[in-house]
Amino acid sequence: MELRLGAFEPIKAVVYDFTKSRSGKHAQAFLGAWRGKLVCDDYAGYKALLTKGVLECGCLAHARRKLFDLHAHNPSQLAEQALKYFAQLYAIEREGHELDAHARCEIRQAQAKPIADALHAWMAAHRAKVPDESAIAKALDYSLTRWIALTRCLEDGTLPPDNNHVENQIRPAALGRAN
Repeated sequence: MELRLGAFEPIKAVVYDFTKSRSGKHAQAFLGAWRGKLVCDDYAGYKALLTKGVLECGCLAHARRKLFDLHAHNPSQLAEQALKYFAQLYAIEREGHELDAHARCEIRQAQAKPIADALHAWMAAHRAKVPDESAIAKALDYSLTRWIALTRCLEDGTLPPDNNHVENQIRPAALGRAN
């Protein structure tokens, strides 16, 4: 479990709580009575926290990665089109990265929200056309079922669009544990 101050805060700190398993009880024990916004993937261990007042903020990078991996292993025009939408969203994030939270939220609302809305409509339309058990259906379902959490950053300039920074900070510890 990792804990970090807001992505755009001047103090950069990451706390990594090593446990021998990935059980959700560890996340609950680590966070205790804390209630706030948790930027995370869809790891089942976090679900109990979400029922106790923690607000889930999804990770766009995880949603994108589902489509990227699909396209890398089996080129797909649908995955490629979705990746283009994600590229547009991340281009806007790069523009707004150095802005304060209010200005970042404004640029997200003006520029990213219409793209996200178009992506959602595109995903929903194409999901209806693909077989349920197909790889593209699973990749689209990942985003569609988490859409509200994935787009929370569009409403809050203090939230990052993903948890990449934290994952990059803990990668050496995670790789060491795996080895």
